[in-house]
Amino acid sequence: MSNILSDAVRTKIAKELGKYPTKQAAVKSSLRYAQDEHGWVSDDVVKAVAQELELEPIQVYEVATFYDFFEVEPAGRHNIRVCTNVTCMLCGSDDIVARLQKRLGVGLGETTPDGKFTLREAECLAACGGAPMMMIGDEFYENLTPERVDRIIEELD
Repeated sequence: MSNILSDAVRTKIAKELGKYPTKQAAVKSSLRYAQDEHGWVSDDVVKAVAQELELEPIQVYEVATFYDFFEVEPAGRHNIRVCTNVTCMLCGSDDIVARLQKRLGVGLGETTPDGKFTLREAECLAACGGAPMMMIGDEFYENLTPERVDRIIEELD
């Protein structure tokens, strides 16, 4: 199999290998680099990461499917995750989800027809002090209101 990872990602993976006592310990960070490059973790990405780490593809796939921040299906350019755990729920995450669904015209787990946004629910994003909150990519947005959500969405390309 030809490796679909760029030289830059392969270099990052090689550096990760130097940080850990086992190759399997580098799977999560390696998958993040690959997902950043490809937009999601396809079967080919799993195989390529496994090849780089000299692991079986199932060992990489198990990690990709365990963590909800890995996309194992095509996703939008902007992956929106709204925390709906207890603190965020009590502080209004239902209103945030409803606003996003109306604004984007999609339900939870769906991608807009133009491929720009994917809307997901997150169990906990560890920012209870700023509830309700969401992540778009790696950016945290806390203390949300429906109006603030509109402004955030408008600012995205």
